[in-house]
Amino acid sequence: MNSVRLDLIQEIDQLWDPIYPYLAQHIQELYGRREGAIVEIGPFCGVIFSLLKEKVGHSFMIAAFPEGMGNFLRQEVEKQNLVERVEIIETAPSLVGLEEDHFDLAIFRGALFFPNLFQVDFSAIYRILKKGGMALLGGGFGKFTPEAMIEKIKRRSRDLNLSIGKTEIDEDQLIQDLRTRNLKGRFEFLTEGGLWVLMRK
Repeated sequence: MNSVRLDLIQEIDQLWDPIYPYLAQHIQELYGRREGAIVEIGPFCGVIFSLLKEKVGHSFMIAAFPEGMGNFLRQEVEKQNLVERVEIIETAPSLVGLEEDHFDLAIFRGALFFPNLFQVDFSAIYRILKKGGMALLGGGFGKFTPEAMIEKIKRRSRDLNLSIGKTEIDEDQLIQDLRTRNLKGRFEFLTEGGLWVLMRK
């Protein structure tokens, strides 16, 4: 894990700052609620701040990995003056330390595209969701982000992603793979504004 370029991941998280409010709008539409416990998972975090500012959710946690991302995200929380509101926990893809049946909404950006960084543990995500809760896994700009804004960061974002080890995903292959795994939960595949897997408990 030491070869992980945390600096590049951190640059991506900051590069996407202007995108988060639009992505949050997309997530909010899918979520369809104003209350609930929200967790953002993994290294690619930041949209949770926009959800909080839009008054979506009542409790907020970032479950950070790989090792070292927690410190960076703590600094981001401080910068946003949200230390009192957003709890940060260092964990692993198995989501050790996260309570069972606790979250109404889990967001895991980049989940499907970085097999060299982490393997997505679908059963762990299912475990932490409340009954009726949903998880959004995957990536993309969301359907509300203006084209001009996407153009502005697209090339740099792509270069950074490739440097970290992003792989292209065959959509049909992904759907096939998830179906054969016999995973718990109900799944939908969304291709508007990116490639997302929506899991409901």
